[in-house]
Amino acid sequence: MRAKLWNLFILPILLLLVPTTEQARELDWWETTIFYQIYPRSFMDSDGDGIGDLNGITSKLEYLKELGVGATWLSPMFQSPMYDFGYDISDFYAVQNEYGTMEDFENLVAKAKELDIKIVLDFVPNHGSNESIWFEEALNGHEKYYDYFMWEDGIVDENGTLLPPNNWNSVFRKSAWEYREEVGKYYLHQFVIGQPDFNYRNPEVVEEMKNVLRFWLDKGVAGFRVDAIAHLFEVDKEKFDGKYPNEPLSGNKLDDPESYDYLDHIYTKDQDETYDMVYQWREVFDEFTEKDGLTRVMMTEAYASPQITMRYFGDGEREGAQMPFNFVLISDVDGSSTAAEIKFALDKFLTFKPLDKLANWVAGNHDNSRVASRFSPELVDGINMLVLLLPGIAVTYMGEEIGMVDGYISWEDTVDPSGCNTDDPINYWTASRDPERTPFQWSAEKNAGFSTADRTWLPVADGYESLNVAVQQVTERSHINVYKALAQLRKEPAFRHGRYESVAFNSDVLAFRRWYDGETYLEVIVSSIQSAKNIGDFLKADGVLIEARESLVLKVIR
Repeated sequence: MRAKLWNLFILPILLLLVPTTEQARELDWWETTIFYQIYPRSFMDSDGDGIGDLNGITSKLEYLKELGVGATWLSPMFQSPMYDFGYDISDFYAVQNEYGTMEDFENLVAKAKELDIKIVLDFVPNHGSNESIWFEEALNGHEKYYDYFMWEDGIVDENGTLLPPNNWNSVFRKSAWEYREEVGKYYLHQFVIGQPDFNYRNPEVVEEMKNVLRFWLDKGVAGFRVDAIAHLFEVDKEKFDGKYPNEPLSGNKLDDPESYDYLDHIYTKDQDETYDMVYQWREVFDEFTEKDGLTRVMMTEAYASPQITMRYFGDGEREGAQMPFNFVLISDVDGSSTAAEIKFALDKFLTFKPLDKLANWVAGNHDNSRVASRFSPELVDGINMLVLLLPGIAVTYMGEEIGMVDGYISWEDTVDPSGCNTDDPINYWTASRDPERTPFQWSAEKNAGFSTADRTWLPVADGYESLNVAVQQVTERSHINVYKALAQLRKEPAFRHGRYESVAFNSDVLAFRRWYDGETYLEVIVSSIQSAKNIGDFLKADGVLIEARESLVLKVIR
């Protein structure tokens, strides 16, 4: 059985010399830029300890500028014991020591401002750290901080054994409840044990987290990506006689009762109160916009149905996130998908979104296998064409511009709790997120130019000697040069303001076009690195031959 192949070519209809009758509104900075996600631990190590840091990021901001990037979102760089590598925050108001100092962060923001690059931070509101002062004070009986977290009595079975309050499972497997003798109760952690969930039914927690936002907005950041937003609220237990109810079985993973997928999470995800909290945070963002005119942008992370995702935009009266992340290129399709399946996925967000809101396109991140590994190295350029040229906002995970692949990480080197908690030295890799977090590949030098250390926090991926920035920068037909061409093309009116339509010609060929006016014949504008067609070639619109794995951007000229 042959592998399915699909190809992409793009038909933008640009009228650059003849005035258009269409009146395009002026777009805000976040509506036109490219957001580039940096995982700080893996981007650039400036001090030789094998761990990326803020000064390393600052040293590479010119690289982002050369790519055409106008904003960078940094995964968490706050104080943390690093059980979940920054997503277990012990101090929301401080920089992680491994990454630098507050002064280093302020220098990063200042340098980025010089280059007209906006800095967006990760906001992790669902949970903190069991090594935070807040949690320690809770264990010591401090009432204010005790009420910051979710506590519940256990259940004593017929044998006198103390059991968790209910059957809720953690996203990382096993019970979502952990007992603490200091208070004689269990606390909820929807993620790792070291990440106790906050109690958002406590107004003091709500105000504390708003103050976290204000603190960093005062430091000059242009917005936040909100982590794990769907988990923010649990069902109100007062509706269930004061006890959190068991969640029903999902019908999946029936052989593994400790799996997160074993249950249908109707009481721990997507609660109505979550959306109101997003709207409240938007009001905080707008406080700062009103002061200086710069829009602060909010991105929300929720792997959910389009109906749920759209609620993050707002409710018609109150505004929410500008960018509820659109994960269809991660969750719905891969290299085995047909052109029709790709089209169906792309159309989903565009169909459901409100008419006055923009779509956004995310093909990779620190939690999912890289584009080159999920689709194939030959389709890297094609996926980047989709992300950068479809209508809406582009989000790129570091390394996708050069086609980085997932690195091999042995069981012994695995550090991601999602992989470690499988307790399975054979199949751990199916759950581990370490492969997509390997150090950035800058050059063929030691550790891919990422660090001078003898050992990096994760091993560098194999093949970095030939797959790196330095090699591609001096190679005419390379992923990075295709990416730069797309970033430049993205500025044209057809891609900023133009209309959109797509078609799957057959199972292997997907096409979409963006237009602003007129059409006559086709000129190759960008081609993938394995294409035989050259920039400037003219093609007949009724007879374009598309080769396997080929991706093209074709300009229609009057």
